Amino acid sequence: QVHLVESGGGTVQAGGSLRLSCTASATNFNSYGMGWFRQAPGKKREFVAAINWGGSNTYYADSVRGRFTISRDNDKQMTTLQMNNLGPEDTAVYLCAADWLGYGSAAPGTYDYWGQGTQVTVSS
Repeated sequence: QVHLVESGGGTVQAGGSLRLSCTASATNFNSYGMGWFRQAPGKKREFVAAINWGGSNTYYADSVRGRFTISRDNDKQMTTLQMNNLGPEDTAVYLCAADWLGYGSAAPGTYDYWGQGTQVTVSS
């Protein structure tokens, strides 16, 4: 069983930055690929970024590549998402997810565990 808790959301003006954290309670955290997804009201859950279990490979949605950076610290059982140059289109609930032995999938159905999410609001 893996328990995930996101933090770091908030309201920021366009062009600003936020750093999201996902803290895990897991027996073998370093065996899980981790992903960040987001969901805006009335829209489907959307892939944002992912990192494989070892941390050697990262993947990004085209819409965030070059602005967002995913990283992980296996000792702290934490995954972070640094978000820069935010725009109103980035407004959503951001969720982290864990995928056993995952390589960093963009498919939500691949993930085994999900956090509750943290709200990010970007004002224009």
